[in-house]
Amino acid sequence: MRIMFVGDSMTIGSAGDFTWRYRMWEHLNTTYGGPYKIVGPRQEVYDKLADAPVSHAYGDPGFPSHARRHLAGWGEGWLHMAPVIQDTLRTHRADTLLISLGLIDLGFYTDAPQTVDNVRRFVAEARAANPTVRAVLLPVIPNIRAEADPPFGAEVARFNGLLGQAVAELSTADSPLLLTSRPEGYDIHRDTYDGTHPNASGEHRIAAAFAAAMHQAWDVGDGYQLELSAV
Repeated sequence: MRIMFVGDSMTIGSAGDFTWRYRMWEHLNTTYGGPYKIVGPRQEVYDKLADAPVSHAYGDPGFPSHARRHLAGWGEGWLHMAPVIQDTLRTHRADTLLISLGLIDLGFYTDAPQTVDNVRRFVAEARAANPTVRAVLLPVIPNIRAEADPPFGAEVARFNGLLGQAVAELSTADSPLLLTSRPEGYDIHRDTYDGTHPNASGEHRIAAAFAAAMHQAWDVGDGYQLELSAV
């Protein structure tokens, strides 16, 4: 299994974050009995002072460089990833994508139907590189803008509904797509540090949502242990 994380600022993380990618790596090391590799063209987290993805200061300095790989970017969404996913997959040969995208698109670039069009383009481009690629998609999760701005919150809900329809329509036996549930117990006032970006407990809850979908559908790993009392 060759896993690639695809996402926006919540996935790349910023200097000092562990990231939910790290939590997922820990989970797989503990519960997955088969061989796997994390692949992708990037390793950095975002440096807010430099305003660029140039930091290697993860929350755990022992997070090995080979497990830090990803395709995630601060301020990037489906709009940005659809044009690059085919070449990235050809180069890095991922067969399993864990994707968290959509908030940036809806916040700055595209409405819900346009964003789903980019989801469809992304899937088509990914399959052009690997016809049997499989993917797990996280819906847009609670965030401060959706809570404070009801019209935006409604657009998020609209997108999530359309995303569910697209996943059901596009999933095939050869190239399955999964939509995770909303992370269990996710609360922006407890699980983020600014209303959007996950803190340690939020990272665990996001990783747990991906882990549950993979375990239930593909028997990958085991149940995610939410040891939130320690974070």
